[in-house]
Amino acid sequence: MTLPIPLWRSGALLAAALLLSGCFNESDTAAQEGESDRIRLAMLQPPRSGLSPLSDDAFKLSRWSSAETLVVLDAAGDVRPALATEWQQLDATHWRFILRPNVQFHDGEALTADAVVVALRAAANAAPKPRILDGVTLTVEADGNGAVRVGTAGPDPLLPQRLSSPQLAILSPHAYQANGVVNPVNTGSGPFVLRRVDGTSSAHLDRFDGYWGEKARASGIDASFVPDGAARGAALRTGTADLIEAIPVSQAPLLDPAQVHEVPMPRTNTLYLNTARGPLQDPALRAAVRNAIDRQSIVDNVYEGRADVAQGLLGPALAWAAPLRQPVDAPVAPADPAGRTLVLATFSDRAELPEVAVRLAQQLTAAGFTVKQVVREYAQIEQDALAGKFDAFILSRATVLDSGDPVAYLYSDFSCAGSFNIAQLCRPEIDAALQQAAAIPAGEARRRAIMAAERLILASDAAIPMLHERVIQGESPRLRHALRDPRERQLIDSQTQRLSAADAAP
Repeated sequence: MTLPIPLWRSGALLAAALLLSGCFNESDTAAQEGESDRIRLAMLQPPRSGLSPLSDDAFKLSRWSSAETLVVLDAAGDVRPALATEWQQLDATHWRFILRPNVQFHDGEALTADAVVVALRAAANAAPKPRILDGVTLTVEADGNGAVRVGTAGPDPLLPQRLSSPQLAILSPHAYQANGVVNPVNTGSGPFVLRRVDGTSSAHLDRFDGYWGEKARASGIDASFVPDGAARGAALRTGTADLIEAIPVSQAPLLDPAQVHEVPMPRTNTLYLNTARGPLQDPALRAAVRNAIDRQSIVDNVYEGRADVAQGLLGPALAWAAPLRQPVDAPVAPADPAGRTLVLATFSDRAELPEVAVRLAQQLTAAGFTVKQVVREYAQIEQDALAGKFDAFILSRATVLDSGDPVAYLYSDFSCAGSFNIAQLCRPEIDAALQQAAAIPAGEARRRAIMAAERLILASDAAIPMLHERVIQGESPRLRHALRDPRERQLIDSQTQRLSAADAAP
């Protein structure tokens, strides 16, 4: 029996169809008839800064494989060659990077040491600076024509990792214009050249035949910016897009499961407990909160099973974390809440968090607490959260920043001087562990030190990690070799291709 579509859903589908009209107009007819191998991409957010690589728009250029950096990160967060083939640390504050020969920018200019100096100095002198350079004084100078020296004011063992950030992409010198304007059109070095940007509606890229590496299989990319989640889901269902960013959880059940791919994100939904004032100063009551939380119930009911139950602060997006994690010894036994009142707060900007708050309130009430909830927009609640005005605060938090390393997140959230210390935590042993981790060069030893610091933080019960979020990526049956990157730096590369209808047929 065929069930009728509810009116609200049919209306949503109609609205989505209207939103999509005009989104994929370039080469659409040919693509639908199998005559084009161009990849049609529906993206979540439009450009906010004219696709400047010095802004968060840099991640679009990276995901399109248009702009490239000196180095890239592998799955473990270790540095691998890109526009630089080798590097060495010269002293505590200086590194030397040898440039890849025979690299051509999209406008015909050659990759030289002077070109790298122009690009990195533009980033270092930008106002505001790229996020990856917050608190960092960066210097760069040519070392002959085939190498550059990059320095920092103080020792920075993560400098190579910083240079992997898409915000430090190297464009042709012609990209850097007066008044800090950076134009990425025809000035990158990747396998796809950005040809045109139509405001906040679309962008169009072609294969770059002069690429230094493997040539792209697809002849181009037609990217449309579709903020409406229902419209992005409809684009996959109707075949008007081949690759879809960030499909909402609510849309996933409407799609063919074979076209839905969940990518673990370095983002943890955590309950921060106030260790400096209120009832949760008592570690035994914090232990009672920890014991009361049913993580699986939250994952199943709020996230519809599309998240991972947290075992620690660092989740499966950092594949090295779980094998290095040691059991946490509970320092104190949980106390009887005896009706103690807790003020539980969160913000409404992320749709799932108010529902998480409702579930947590139910669980804490069942354990014997009295719970009062506060929900506001983030801009109206952040200051009170940082001032310690709530007993408990639910936060969806990115656990790695642009360097691919979690030390900055752990320090800001859990050190005595941390700028984002919602838990009001101050433990000398935690500070010492974080300082030790920060001083170690990237690699296995640093990762072990990070996990030792995580273990101390978890033992304090200042933060109760509940779940690790995933992003849902849609891929049509005709698409092959799309990238599923937890860091959201890569999406399409030289291998990604759109097959003809005949080749894609089972």
